Amino acid sequence: MKFAIALLSGAQDPAARSALEFARAVMASGHSINRLFFYRDAVQLASSLGVQPQDESDLAAEWRQFIQQHELDAVVCIAAALRRGVLDEAEAKRWERIGSNTGAPWVLSGLGQWVDAIQRADRAVTFGN
Repeated sequence: MKFAIALLSGAQDPAARSALEFARAVMASGHSINRLFFYRDAVQLASSLGVQPQDESDLAAEWRQFIQQHELDAVVCIAAALRRGVLDEAEAKRWERIGSNTGAPWVLSGLGQWVDAIQRADRAVTFGN
């Protein structure tokens, strides 16, 4: 079974951890994920600027590792990302900002990527509010 998973909540929201655990269970069960879509505050997981206190887990790093390990398509909504200061090299240059704070495995793209993922998946699951 192919899943499309959207996450709307940032790292501080329990939904972000639940989404990761669900994605891990999907892969462990032999299913596949055709796309992960990060929207609203979830785009902050793609930023390389976040620093977690030493006594807390780094959920952004866990997501990055999971995506790389399984070679997943991880799309970050570009409109939500720009509003929250999450920029790849192209957008940093386009908006004349000092530098980027995201890159592989994350890809900035539009909401149409989520629509495409839904059409190609057997199940679409959304985490967050």
